[in-house]
Parts: sequence; structure tokens; C-alpha cells
Amino acid sequence: MTQAIKRPFDVNAIRDDFPILNQQVNGHPLVYFDNAATSQKPEVVIEAMNRYYRETNSNVHRGAHALSDRATGEFEAARDQVRKFLNAPSREEIIWVRGTTEGINLVAQSYGRSNLKTGDEIIVSQLEHHSNIVPWQILAQQTGANLKVIPINEQVELDMAAFKSLLTENTRIVAVNHASNAMGTINPIKEITRLAHEAGAIVVVDGAQGAPHLEVDVQDLDCDFYAFSGHKVFGPTGIGALYGRKELLDAMPPYQSGGEMIERVSFSGTTFNELPFKFEAGTPAIAESIGLGAALNYLEQFDKAQLKAHEDQLLQTALKLSADVVGLKLIGKAPDKVSVFSFVVDGLHPSDMGTLLDQQGIAVRTGHHCAQPLMEYLGIPGTSRASFAFYNTVDEVEKLFAALQKIVKLFR
Repeated sequence: MTQAIKRPFDVNAIRDDFPILNQQVNGHPLVYFDNAATSQKPEVVIEAMNRYYRETNSNVHRGAHALSDRATGEFEAARDQVRKFLNAPSREEIIWVRGTTEGINLVAQSYGRSNLKTGDEIIVSQLEHHSNIVPWQILAQQTGANLKVIPINEQVELDMAAFKSLLTENTRIVAVNHASNAMGTINPIKEITRLAHEAGAIVVVDGAQGAPHLEVDVQDLDCDFYAFSGHKVFGPTGIGALYGRKELLDAMPPYQSGGEMIERVSFSGTTFNELPFKFEAGTPAIAESIGLGAALNYLEQFDKAQLKAHEDQLLQTALKLSADVVGLKLIGKAPDKVSVFSFVVDGLHPSDMGTLLDQQGIAVRTGHHCAQPLMEYLGIPGTSRASFAFYNTVDEVEKLFAALQKIVKLFR
């Protein structure tokens, strides 16, 4: 089978695909470095959603007319695109959710409530986003389970020796992110999964930051659940997907109830629909699903290794230039990272730094990045975070550091 020819990597041509990048902010060309919060959308995604509303708008699975048939076809084709993106064994294992957060909550409240009891253990890590902490705290309160935390080392990597020691015969769930949103650290998911499975636990992966930057193969990772958000992979907000092993999903009760997720209802009882519809109550986010399918189709034209190599170059440029900024301290020095540059500057609060950079047209994220336990552990209120995507350029990174030099001189 011949492999499809990939589009040559040309960052300037790619930038032309993203209409929002061609604008000025505060009198300066926009430099958008807040990609870990949300990525920008190519024209094909915007057009796919517009076309649905202009030409196809109808509910799915329920209509006996042409528009509904067409909408259903596009909606389910997007599910197939997600299956392919994750290399899941079957389309029945792909559940539409609003994003990573809802996917994790679904697993916690469906699998977790059904399988955990007093004395069982849930393991998360020090690196987690609140969305991969709070659902497990709630589950622990509901079931009497205990929550344990994998510590980190000085480079802000998971302490794998400590993880091994945390695993016991009572461990039921291990929930970790593929990559840290706050620091960029890439976690060794395959090793974590192997060790967890040996202990009899299932593994839930928060893929919000893994999916935009890494080649994701759930069969190779061998994880039991993997959730990601559309808006971080150049698709719309309000949509995402959860992969789950079919045998686990089959045994899990519905997370929400209503239309679509039922096969038959009577006042004497209800029979639930088959997978994946059992977990998809109500009218879904049809346009957003189609938009996500378009985003993944857009990404498919590129060699993902080339995209990551470009993002790595941006990060290495940032690391090199940061050495010349007086008082700048990099937070998170893991050698294996996605393109996230998280930093503090002596004497400047991160929120002030964000405002000063915005005045020069540079968009970064500031604060605790929904990772307050991590920031508390590091003894800082938060960081400024520049997160790069493949449509960013070396020139933009240089503009960031020229702006930082200007700010530091102003306050020295």
C-alpha cells in the first residue's frame, strides 16, 4: 500500500491557512504564543462549519430526509477521522465529549463509580491540570477510595521510582497527562501503563497537550482511556473525544441520560443504545464535530515529525535566547518536552509581564495554568508561558525575547 505524499513543510504557506494570524494588536503584528490554552483554526475548519450551517443543518441519526442523512454522514465521518488520528481499533471506542475535561469526568463517574470501593487507590501526578485532579478527588469522596500523588524531581519530571512504590494491590486507576500544560514535560505513558497494568490498574491519559504535538497511537501506548480537546488541535471549542477500550465501555453505565443514548424507553424500564451512542445523550455538537474532523484531516496532510521538529526548533531558540535576559528563570527543565516555555522574571509578577507583552502584540498565558498544586509545590504564584505551534516562526520567538529585554531594561 503506497503512502500518501505529504505536503512539504513551509511555515509561511502554513500561516496563510490561518486567517487570524494576519492582524495587528496594539499596533504590532500579532505574535500568538498561547497555543497551549487554545490553538488557532485553519480556513478549512471555519469553512467546514460554515458549510454545515449553510447547506446541511439538520439533526443526526433521527431524520427521514436528505439533510439529516447528509449531516449524519458528515458527523460519523468525523468520528472515523478521530479513530484514525488515535489509531483506535474501532469507531465504537470513540465517544464524543465536550473536551478533555468531560472525557475524564465520564470515566470517573461511570467506570469509577461502578468499580471503586473503600480502600481502593487512585494515583495522579504532581503535574496534573485541575481537570485531572478534581474529578478523582470527587470520586474518592464518593467511594471511600484514597488519592495518591506521584512526586516530581528537580527537572519537573515524574519520579518513576516513587511511582513504582505507590503502586499496590489496591491501585485501581492511574490518571496522568501525556504532556504537562504548565511545563511541557512529556510523560513516559508506555512505561506508566505497563507498570499500572502489572498492578491490576487501568490507565486514563489526559491527552489535551499530547494530541497537538505528538504522534498518538492508543494501541501502542496500551492505555485504557485517552481524552483530548478539539480546540487544542486546531479545531473548534466545545468538542473533543474520549477513546476507551470496548470491553470497558461495554461494561460501564451511561454517564448522562436522555435522547439518543437509549434503544427503548417505557415506564417499566429503559434499554440503552449500543456503543458509542450509549454515552452521547441529547443533540450533539454536530458542526463542532465536523469542524474537528476537518482539523484532523488538515493535520493529516503533514508529516507530524516535521511539525514537531519545527516546534522543537522554536523551543530550542527560546532556551538559547533566554540565557541573555537578566533575571529570567526557566521553570521546568525536563529534556523531553513539547513546545512550552514557562518562565518567571525577578521583580515582575507574571500577570504584569503578560500585560506588558500584550502591549507589544505578543500573546502569552500567565498565572497558575490550572495547576495550582504544582505551583504551590514549586513555591511560585505562577509563570508566564509561551507555547508554540507549527505556524509560529523563529522570527516571532526573537520578537518575544526582544520584547523581554525591553521590559527588563525598563524595570531595572
